[in-house]
Amino acid sequence: MRSKSEMLAELGGLLREMFEARAAGGLNPRIARTQGQVDGYMRALLDQGTATRQELLTLVSEERTRASGPATREIDVLDDEPASAEPVVRVVAA
Repeated sequence: MRSKSEMLAELGGLLREMFEARAAGGLNPRIARTQGQVDGYMRALLDQGTATRQELLTLVSEERTRASGPATREIDVLDDEPASAEPVVRVVAA
């Protein structure tokens, strides 16, 4: 039987494949296939009690960040505007 770390590593590979296909504008059948594999693998890990929901969410978040960058961007509020004016925000690329 494979270890938990081996199974999570394989799931990470499936997630990478799915995110790469999406980023590259891959064909919908390929994306749907990889997403189905990811969903099934995650369900099996949960049903077996091999991984917790939080562990899976963390893994998905890490792989998505690796493929697409951080989920949020830093926003700076400029202090040089008068208090009565609408705040001016500047998006800083991460």
